[in-house]
Amino acid sequence: MITLPADRSIVLASGSPRRRALLQGAGLTFAVRAANIDETPLEDEPPNAYVRRLSIEKAAASAASPLASTADVIVAADTTVEAQGLILEKPLDDDDAYGMLRRLSGRTHQVHTGVTVSVAGNGARRSSTILVTTEVTFVPLTDDMIDWYLATGEADDKAGAYGIQGAAAAFVERVDGSVTNVIGLPLAETLDLLRNAVGEAAA
Repeated sequence: MITLPADRSIVLASGSPRRRALLQGAGLTFAVRAANIDETPLEDEPPNAYVRRLSIEKAAASAASPLASTADVIVAADTTVEAQGLILEKPLDDDDAYGMLRRLSGRTHQVHTGVTVSVAGNGARRSSTILVTTEVTFVPLTDDMIDWYLATGEADDKAGAYGIQGAAAAFVERVDGSVTNVIGLPLAETLDLLRNAVGEAAA
């Protein structure tokens, strides 16, 4: 789907297995070099601004790595769940996950992903960033439904304490927007961003 010049290589600045699987499914070959940054939200920072900022900072951290090369086409992303204006990141424990799922029960929430692609060209590195938002509506959840889901272990490492690609699909009444965005990377939009960024660098 995307043909890179021979002197270019893609670097995914994320350790997320879900982002890795999505890009692999699109036929891309890439290296993984997770960026280690402080992911603490700023005071009064809106959830959509938060993920956009983190994707930019992850791309910059990856580009500054001793392992980085000017040939790198860096893809960085960050995803969060917003419920009633609150940022729901990965749960600390089952009690935290329970509280998140109870907050999502019977309501519509937003999933935001910021994606940044960074490409070096003409002596400078340029970055392009997008923000993609998907609305997800859950059915009302009983305590038994939440306990069942927590027992699967799926909630442990996922923003908002659920993975739509797994057992939590049973909780979803409606999705408005990109489904892959809810998984962790809006695939169509990311591929388009990649094409444009590589094309601009080559121009």
